[in-house]
Amino acid sequence: MLTKLTVLALAAAAPLTSALGIARVVNNCDDAVHVWSVGSSVTGPYKLTKGGFYGEEFAKDPVTGGKALKVTRNADGLYTGAAQTIFAYNLDGGNVWYDLSDVFGDAFVGKKLVVASAEQTCPSIIWPTGVPPAGSQVKVCTAQKDVVLTLCG
Repeated sequence: MLTKLTVLALAAAAPLTSALGIARVVNNCDDAVHVWSVGSSVTGPYKLTKGGFYGEEFAKDPVTGGKALKVTRNADGLYTGAAQTIFAYNLDGGNVWYDLSDVFGDAFVGKKLVVASAEQTCPSIIWPTGVPPAGSQVKVCTAQKDVVLTLCG
């Protein structure tokens, strides 16, 4: 009985772990987009019609460390060299590092893109015309709040 009490006392004294936030992609564009979650493995594509979203809890990839949510306008765009917008994140203890980039062209020219944390004091990434501005786009925030890429925001 003493052992059970000791375990219960230790459990009660341990700090509660706080839940992790979610990396989300929200599609406000008129056309469907396709999202892949890429780390040491690839899942998807997830088709998002207007108003649709994809989300995953922040996780540290055991091989690559970070994850990339790759967005294309083409259903097979990840494998055909189509323009990709990449919302990448890396869980680092209680923080999450996040950035936005394009490869193989700019998939959302003329459309506003915004990456913002639910924690209002955290920095946002804003591409007013869907094209990456000059300079670093890497930001850091608490990992306990969601970080959302809004397409056509």
